Amino acid sequence: MTAAQLNSHAYAEQFVPEGEALESARHEGSSLGAPPIGTGGGAALRLLAAAAGARHVVEIGTGAGTSGLWLLDGMPEDGVLTTIELAPEHAVQAKRSFAAAGVAAQRTRVITGHALDVLPRMNDASYDLVHIDADKEGYPDYVEHAIRLLRPGGVLAMDNMLWHDKVADPAVRDETTRLLRDLGKELRDDERLIASLLPVGDGLLAAVKR
Repeated sequence: MTAAQLNSHAYAEQFVPEGEALESARHEGSSLGAPPIGTGGGAALRLLAAAAGARHVVEIGTGAGTSGLWLLDGMPEDGVLTTIELAPEHAVQAKRSFAAAGVAAQRTRVITGHALDVLPRMNDASYDLVHIDADKEGYPDYVEHAIRLLRPGGVLAMDNMLWHDKVADPAVRDETTRLLRDLGKELRDDERLIASLLPVGDGLLAAVKR
């Protein structure tokens, strides 16, 4: 990238400012070892939720609640976020983050547990948006559940799909990078989806279910 391109990218990443509650959640996530989505990625999530009119949203990987707050900000006031988190301490902090932001308790459902134990109990074609930001080795399984859960016209969003700028470099062949690179190409070519890879944050793959 040229210096001008780097400046434009940094400008775009910070174009939508985060409020105090989001900033606090981001700091808490970092301190807990749960890297939060960046501001550019979060703003994109908010946009996707608003464009989809998402009233029923599932998130796999809660962290300290940063991405959840972005999603909730794009959802209508009666929208409900169901978010699944493996680590109990992260789930507790997410609840605190939601409360600190003034989110009504009935708008969030934080489930602590293994996503692959929870997702099979959720209904087909009943959700407007599914966001995935969890353990990378689980992404292929999470994606299949997400496609099942989404209604036609629903949105799939996946963070870290550029994986620290490694995915775009064919010389990088570690297991996680190869998994995400191959998965991205599979979703790009999946006839069930209309997909795009957005160069915000660490790469946000967004797709609409046909």
